Amino acid sequence: MSADTKSYVITPPPQAAIAVAGSDKMFPVRRIWCVGRNYEEHIKEMGHDVRDPPFFFSKPADAVVPDGATVPYPSLTKDMHHEVELVVALKSGGRNIKLADALGCIWGYGVGIDLTRRDLQIASRDMKRPWEVGKAFDASAPCGPLQPAEKVGHPSKGRIALKANGTVRQDGDLAQMIWNVPEVIVKLSEMVELAAGDIIMTGTPSGVAATVAGDKLECEIEGVGNLTVTIGPPAK
Repeated sequence: MSADTKSYVITPPPQAAIAVAGSDKMFPVRRIWCVGRNYEEHIKEMGHDVRDPPFFFSKPADAVVPDGATVPYPSLTKDMHHEVELVVALKSGGRNIKLADALGCIWGYGVGIDLTRRDLQIASRDMKRPWEVGKAFDASAPCGPLQPAEKVGHPSKGRIALKANGTVRQDGDLAQMIWNVPEVIVKLSEMVELAAGDIIMTGTPSGVAATVAGDKLECEIEGVGNLTVTIGPPAK
């Protein structure tokens, strides 16, 4: 539902958006969906079985922060982890999307980080509670500028890496995804209706680790782009 600004009882919040590479235009974010456990080595390091059906969790759209930003260290945790991921931005969607049609829904790609309060995520998992407290906090979805698919194609292989203070921590390849991007879109569309503006974060390779205030995180995905953020002190 849409309405004139004057129709609201409070000022509407700003539209969450991600920059477009080489342009002054922005990509409006509707929803953020994340795929859990989509790289074999990461699944092993977390102690889970390989090739389970994909599962999903979400983050709020306003969790997005841009390239170059400082991310405040979040409250309630002493164990925030970085997870570098390929970001998929949709220009269309639907329900029960066919595999042959999935790539046609994609506007472009970017580099993102799924920041995770690991201690809270694990506590929630152990109590069989939702993951939101560990995953869906403020500024938990840094995202670099998006590249249009018409320019970069649909990357299915290429290095995906993250450095912390110049030291490589995560170093994998998009080809290591258990569920590739079209398969992820198909599975997610069976659960919810996808639409233009949806963002999908597609999982992370092994090497996830704790990050602390003062850390500089530098990410890259071959053929897609880069993302740099600094972890700052807790917000006051």
